[in-house]
Amino acid sequence: MIRAVTFDAAGTLIAPREPVATTYARIAGAHGIAADPPTLDAGFRRAFRAAPPMAFPGAGPNEIPRLERRWWRAVVADTLGPIAAAQPSFDACFDALFAHYACAAAWTLFADVPPALRGLRDRGLRIGVVSNFDGRLPGLLAGLGVAADAVVWSTRASAAKPARAIFAAAASALGVPLDQLCHVGDDVEADVCGAEAAGARAIHVDRSGASAEGLTTLVARLGRLG
Repeated sequence: MIRAVTFDAAGTLIAPREPVATTYARIAGAHGIAADPPTLDAGFRRAFRAAPPMAFPGAGPNEIPRLERRWWRAVVADTLGPIAAAQPSFDACFDALFAHYACAAAWTLFADVPPALRGLRDRGLRIGVVSNFDGRLPGLLAGLGVAADAVVWSTRASAAKPARAIFAAAASALGVPLDQLCHVGDDVEADVCGAEAAGARAIHVDRSGASAEGLTTLVARLGRLG
């Protein structure tokens, strides 16, 4: 029987309000760094894929914010390229980007999220968020009106999806065994394969537009997972 449902954050519950490349180009331009969105789009995808897992095993809580910023600084530098990263204004550009994505106004909630969460609450299920994210996540979710019983992000859990440890941390925080938890996410490897390998159930949500099956419909399938 499923007693709790966890969701991935970015790409499943929330998305940037404007394309990442557009934001990067605008903020970089304001700091005298010229870049065009198509180039930045390809650069960001490459940099994000190449980055190590966003988790810092063994790091103390006071050290994590510095490590988070250093992780993202490397991604931004790789996205903008070595010439941009060498400019005196790069640090200010990075600070502005990091601050931008810390604001709830920079993000939007997918339209099917509120009814899906209400439906789960009505069925007495506990709700969590499990994300490869940093310490900005709880504030973003609160600002967007997402109320969860537990929010577990990779830099706090010292493990990133698809590692079992982050799903185990979420199950523990929600007070349920892993086999009574279902995780919902848009990434097949990190979300679906990771959750199933950890011993939880999993549902894949397609945000690409290739499927008409929204989050509300997918969550309705939980009744058949019992």
